[in-house]
Amino acid sequence: QPVLTAPLSPVICLYGHSLEAAPCQCSRMTPHNRKNCGFPGITTDQCFNLGCCFDSSIGGVPWCFHPLPKQESEQCVMEVSARKNCGYPGISPENCTVRNCCFSNLIFEVPWCFYPQSVEDCHY
Repeated sequence: QPVLTAPLSPVICLYGHSLEAAPCQCSRMTPHNRKNCGFPGITTDQCFNLGCCFDSSIGGVPWCFHPLPKQESEQCVMEVSARKNCGYPGISPENCTVRNCCFSNLIFEVPWCFYPQSVEDCHY
């Protein structure tokens, strides 16, 4: 397991541990939606040990923050506001899957069946 001593990019997430956050869980979080996961002066290692994301490139927002919720596929990890409807009200998970789309019914009044996004933009 490589040891991270300095960020290679502005966004770094824990990877390869039981609390791991996947790249999209960190890089797709818009800065103003970040929820603090640390304390003033927290180090990247301390943040990683909490299973959180770290990005110190933007001032005025938490640098150590909670990741977006995991999804069955990394392509389905996104903020609710980024969901583009791929179904219809009351669509079943099975019918959504047939359309090659993502399904998550944890939040009301947003699309539950939505188009996946490429993971090429996701990074640590």
